[in-house]
Amino acid sequence: MSTGPLIATAAFCVALLPAPGILTAQENWTRFRGPEGTGVVADDPRLPDTWDQAQNVKWQAKIPGRGWGSPIVWGDRVFVSAVHSDDDYEAPKGGLYLGLGRGEPPDSVHHWMVYCLDFKTGQVLWKHEAHTGKPVVPRHPKSTYAAETPTTDGQRLYVLFGDLGLYCYDFDGRPLWSREIEPKKSYFGYGAAASPIIAGNMVVYVYDNIESSYIEALDSLTGQVRWHTPRDERSTWATPLWWQHGDSSEIVCAGRQENRSYSLDGELLWHFDGRMSSLTIPSPLAVDDLLYITSGYFQDKNRPVYAIRPGARGDITLGEGETSNEFIKWSLEKMGPYNTSPIVYRGLYYTLLDQGMITCHDALTGELVYNRTRFPQGATFTASPWAYNGKVFFLSEAGDTYVTGAGREFQVDHTNSLDELCIATPSIAQGKLLIRTASKVYCIGRD
Repeated sequence: MSTGPLIATAAFCVALLPAPGILTAQENWTRFRGPEGTGVVADDPRLPDTWDQAQNVKWQAKIPGRGWGSPIVWGDRVFVSAVHSDDDYEAPKGGLYLGLGRGEPPDSVHHWMVYCLDFKTGQVLWKHEAHTGKPVVPRHPKSTYAAETPTTDGQRLYVLFGDLGLYCYDFDGRPLWSREIEPKKSYFGYGAAASPIIAGNMVVYVYDNIESSYIEALDSLTGQVRWHTPRDERSTWATPLWWQHGDSSEIVCAGRQENRSYSLDGELLWHFDGRMSSLTIPSPLAVDDLLYITSGYFQDKNRPVYAIRPGARGDITLGEGETSNEFIKWSLEKMGPYNTSPIVYRGLYYTLLDQGMITCHDALTGELVYNRTRFPQGATFTASPWAYNGKVFFLSEAGDTYVTGAGREFQVDHTNSLDELCIATPSIAQGKLLIRTASKVYCIGRD
């Protein structure tokens, strides 16, 4: 998950993935929210809609340390990152913090770890310590030093530890190359959290901070810098999107100052002032040739949503009083989520609010379907929703997954409880659901 201040694939394997908007049985889960970054997979009778700590659990694996990145899957392997400390320090906890972060990093030696699990059993196949030392930047009270979701192109594993470095491994755990990241100050000391992506034969990551923000692309084979483009941005935490449409592709980044798109050479293609939230966290997604960008810190008057057509160039900023133009098909002023990324499923655009409410719009027109309908009292959310088999799933920070039917009326069918803090967004592969809690990874499937 890109978990915000809490918190694609290489060219050779693009043919193995479904084209945008076309869903097939999901075999591999290559990045945050899946290969297309949508959190949606095709109907699959193997996928569960009921579970608890025992029911439909194929295995559970305890992961030492802490991390909010989602598990990723390729073939028979599950990859996950975590960081543990030699000394106890304050554990992450759910809730809202009203802009308050930690002033200083913990004064203890930490270990930045990468784990590979067997997909069938959950047993650890290998682990590697990417870095050892004391953290040099603080973090958000809800976050960890492993907030980013790794990514893979099917040949190599790429693990980003924000404010520290990007590390490349082969599937047997051998380090191939690494790229050190010079740590920068971030808004309120929240630290970095945007996950890396694959775009063709490059690994791309965004490092927005309050000193010198940039987007950078590295050669996936060698780790050499292919391009490095400065960004006039302050801290953001949204994972970028490799948007493929027709014969074109681009890399889309949400931003507090401007939303931007870059060519695969790092050149700016289009941009617009989205009057975004002061905390820009949700990740862009594209479904059926529409790109969705949003942000919505809950105390901010700016909480916009934009649906964008492909083919834009230059400045596409809306004029005063406009809600659409040639390339912005529709927009909403105050409907953006804070930490969660939205989901589009069966023609509907769902916005999950951290404080325990759900809003739904027509995905093509932006027309309101229902507004701010509440989950059971006390439910709060950081993980992004996912969908399959006509159901939309919402995982609360308490570990309760609310299962709802997709449609124009909101109703919770039932609730599945794991009874542990959950911040990471789940993953889906080979008819199984992988849910990461504060201490474990659960593999869940129908018995």
